[in-house]
Amino acid sequence: QAAISAVSPLVVIGGVALSVNPETAAPFADLLVIGEVETIFSQLIQMLRDGMRQPRLELLAALCRVLPGCYPPALYEAVYEDGRYQGHRALAAKLPARIRRAVAEDRDEAGFSRLLTPHCEFPDLFLVEMGRGCSRACRFCAAGFVYRPSRRWSAAAILAALAARPVGIDRIGLLGMEMTPPETLDRVTRALAGEDCALSFSSLRADALSDTLLQTLAASHLKSAAIAPDGCSQRLRQVINKGLSEEVLLAAAERLCDAGIVRLKLYFMIGLPTETDADILEAVDLVAKIKARIDPIGQARGRICDISLSVNCFVPKPWTPFQYHIFGGEHEAKAAVATCRRRLNLFRRGLRGVANLSFHDDKPENALWQAVLAKGDRRLAPVLLDMARCRRPFRQAMKSHGLAPENYAALTGDAETAFPWLILDHGLNGDYLWREYSRALAGLPTAPCQPQSCRRCGVCHD
Repeated sequence: QAAISAVSPLVVIGGVALSVNPETAAPFADLLVIGEVETIFSQLIQMLRDGMRQPRLELLAALCRVLPGCYPPALYEAVYEDGRYQGHRALAAKLPARIRRAVAEDRDEAGFSRLLTPHCEFPDLFLVEMGRGCSRACRFCAAGFVYRPSRRWSAAAILAALAARPVGIDRIGLLGMEMTPPETLDRVTRALAGEDCALSFSSLRADALSDTLLQTLAASHLKSAAIAPDGCSQRLRQVINKGLSEEVLLAAAERLCDAGIVRLKLYFMIGLPTETDADILEAVDLVAKIKARIDPIGQARGRICDISLSVNCFVPKPWTPFQYHIFGGEHEAKAAVATCRRRLNLFRRGLRGVANLSFHDDKPENALWQAVLAKGDRRLAPVLLDMARCRRPFRQAMKSHGLAPENYAALTGDAETAFPWLILDHGLNGDYLWREYSRALAGLPTAPCQPQSCRRCGVCHD
């Protein structure tokens, strides 16, 4: 920012990563938009147009004062004492102490792909948003907290978005399908049953597989589907508030295979809080039981169902109860990476020799870098610049700037701790995430969000 002149372009950035933790990217932009830009977009554009001749900092200050979600980093100074973050100091009058996110509270309009070209990330896939956020309150999931309260678009809104599908695009991706209420999902899938299209989605909720959904999957000739146990054991699924029993997972795998699925994907995480080797071995046992359930179905139809395992290292995220947890459960980065690598190998060895099974895992060193970025602050900006300009490995770049991975990957605290991302205000009560972390360590479940009646976290209010 020191090199920015008055004639430099105004750089505005946004996205969910910044709504989780904006600080690493803060020095690279004039304005960060936190939350859901739809609710402020028209006003933002108008104020930018009207303020083109204003001094830049005056315009940014005006945006910050008037519009929720507008965060001008140059007008907030991050304060440190002995290398520990203490808070942010506003550098202009009447700026809010924290940046309240922009949120579209009353919206019932399903977003969909506006541009489909060969240069898109998904060039032949028409994406439709079925809702935003999630009421399940899984403790590892940032989206479940920064998008509160969860909002489900109506079937009518989703069908209206689907009607905008361009001619010639026959693949439809349903975003948030696993979190959609069964009655809405049934209505949407019934409508799609008569269409000549193929469905795509990230994963299915194992305890929400309706007959209508399975019939639609079969009719669309979908050959692969994913379910996410996430926690390696029933105990860990209680810790993360996932709440899926072994029998539910087994039944889901069986029903999907019955519906014609020939490739079943299973998603697991290693490195979750309180995890032990025994949890990993329980996951190995679960995979073996799933295979025993689905193999007879495949044999009867003449094609065995393959299992694809995706096992990733857990990365603690800001704005979740696990923001207080350290990566890999170890304070020293090398030890954390070694623990993750050993448990991945334990998982892989337990399934060695199993037919029709593929194992895909994470590189613990990459996960360590993700953990650094997740809890990063402005001091990482020159590190990123060095990595981009000089192609330095991240450890070397950090060392040259007097930093170490442990500064971030092992960052922890309690309900009173100041974290850099607390410059944002997502509406959560100050001690709510700490209470949820304590419940996680005790293996206690928390009920799903009920916005109409629940006031636990503080986002919903009378």
